Amino acid sequence: MRRRLRAAGRYIASIGARRRHGLGRLGPAVAIALLCLVLAHCTDRSRIDATLGVAPSERLVQPGEPVPKGGGVYRVGSPYMVGGRLYVPELDPHYRAEGLASWYGNDFHGRSTANGEIFDLNAISAAHPTMPLPSYARVTNLQNGRSLIVRVNDRGPYAANRIIDVSKRAAQLLGFVDRGTTRVRVEYVGPAQLSGSDDRLLEATLRQDEPAPAPGSVKFAAATRIVPVSMTMSPRTRVASTGPISDTTSLDDSSNGDDTVQILNGRGLY
Repeated sequence: MRRRLRAAGRYIASIGARRRHGLGRLGPAVAIALLCLVLAHCTDRSRIDATLGVAPSERLVQPGEPVPKGGGVYRVGSPYMVGGRLYVPELDPHYRAEGLASWYGNDFHGRSTANGEIFDLNAISAAHPTMPLPSYARVTNLQNGRSLIVRVNDRGPYAANRIIDVSKRAAQLLGFVDRGTTRVRVEYVGPAQLSGSDDRLLEATLRQDEPAPAPGSVKFAAATRIVPVSMTMSPRTRVASTGPISDTTSLDDSSNGDDTVQILNGRGLY
């Protein structure tokens, strides 16, 4: 930054000298505009992650305020590059992978996701680098046998060879919020609804030592006898309110275009 300021200062001085010789009536105005651009560029650079080369999105909802549900769009997306690695989003009905999962919370709460929704740390959601948005994915904790369907509505993670980032609430249900990371199996289940909240529906998919069922097959009355209450509810957490649930949804990639900007504006940066 100091180098840019010194260069801008030298340019301003040279413009002043030319003006004294009658060579630049607009010199001061141009110099001021140049200085503003330099300062703005330095400010923007301060928000960019040095490793990944991208900046987080703005916080749209402040802590403690209710987080709107839905409002996003369906998107598969174009290939994009982060941290020198190429990612190719695609619809793969047979997607299945095992690897490391992590969770994210306060730092990204209230910020825009890659498909235009707003991240809520208390919702059951996740970020994945290539799945269509929004999608349902089955995440199974290979350390304790818990399995849960999550809503994939963001891009990431991009660090430490992790294959998925889940919200804090999802990490609590899967039993690794205190550890921070765990080995998981991730499977694509299908497209997710666009409107309303599906948190109650997704929480009801939690299973122990068996695969979590697809959201459309869940019966709320049976959920509590399959999973102990002590495993599903923490006294320090709350469950988001639910909205209307649509039965089926078709995936429409008509809004794809060049999605690099939308992807990098999401929370999926770490």
